[in-house]
Amino acid sequence: MQNTVEKDQAVSAPQEDVMQKSMKEKNIKSVSIRQKVVKALVQILLYAFLTIMAISILFPFYWMLISSLKTLNEYNETIPTLWPRQFHWENYVTAFTGDLDLGRLFLNTCIVGIVSTILSLVVTVLSAFAFARLDFKGKNALFAALLATMMIPGELFTITNYITVSSLGWLNTFTVLIVPFLVSVFYIYLLRQNFLQIPNELYLAAKVDGTSDLKYLWKVMVPLAAPTLVSITILKMMGAWNSYIWPRLVANDAAHKLVTVGLRGASFVDLATNMVNYPAQMAAVVIVTIPLLLVFIFFRKYIMRGVSRSGLKG
Repeated sequence: MQNTVEKDQAVSAPQEDVMQKSMKEKNIKSVSIRQKVVKALVQILLYAFLTIMAISILFPFYWMLISSLKTLNEYNETIPTLWPRQFHWENYVTAFTGDLDLGRLFLNTCIVGIVSTILSLVVTVLSAFAFARLDFKGKNALFAALLATMMIPGELFTITNYITVSSLGWLNTFTVLIVPFLVSVFYIYLLRQNFLQIPNELYLAAKVDGTSDLKYLWKVMVPLAAPTLVSITILKMMGAWNSYIWPRLVANDAAHKLVTVGLRGASFVDLATNMVNYPAQMAAVVIVTIPLLLVFIFFRKYIMRGVSRSGLKG
């Protein structure tokens, strides 16, 4: 009798193990299914949020584009149309041939943007190299003082800068649009951080070989920091293209007016109806926006690469 009970217990023990294993497998499957469902819901909510944000950001550009192809009557309708009934490309001709003079505005903006970007790059590269590689008394204190100026809003310098350029007789010149903003502490900091990532042994080896500081900077450091320099170039050009307050304050004559100031001051009044020609105004805005949009589309990876490479070492 005892042997029979022991045999039954021996047989039931594996069955219990099998049942426990099956229960564990069911629990694991239920947990994995629950995790997959939660992950799918999170992904759906995430993509729904990103879609809504993308639509809210892109819709103004879409509205600007389709409005530039409408007639004034269609634009002024009570119920707006989401697609033009007919494409009126003459609005772009009106934007160029009207009182805006886009050709002259583009030329002035390109002159200021290109010259200021080149000079700013020279100042930024030399300053970043000095703070990253050269040893001179008070270097850290001077750099800390420069960083402290980033805490001061730029608008506070407007009055003092205006008094300075007025006393120098620079009003309504290209000089007043270029010189006051050649130095950017943020760009110097960005490039300095990149230069600090370059091993100091390269600099010491170059000095042993008799290489001058400027030659080492041009032959070694500038090529290695090319992504950051490209980012600074793009950001500086975009800043020059988008600047409005300072050009509006110091250069209001037609010979030196920039595209942002000219676009804001143009009337776009239709002489036949004495109404503002909003489609032509939208066409001018599209023309002004396209260069920056193309720059961002084709060079966005350089901007991200340059910024990401500049903040790894302090």
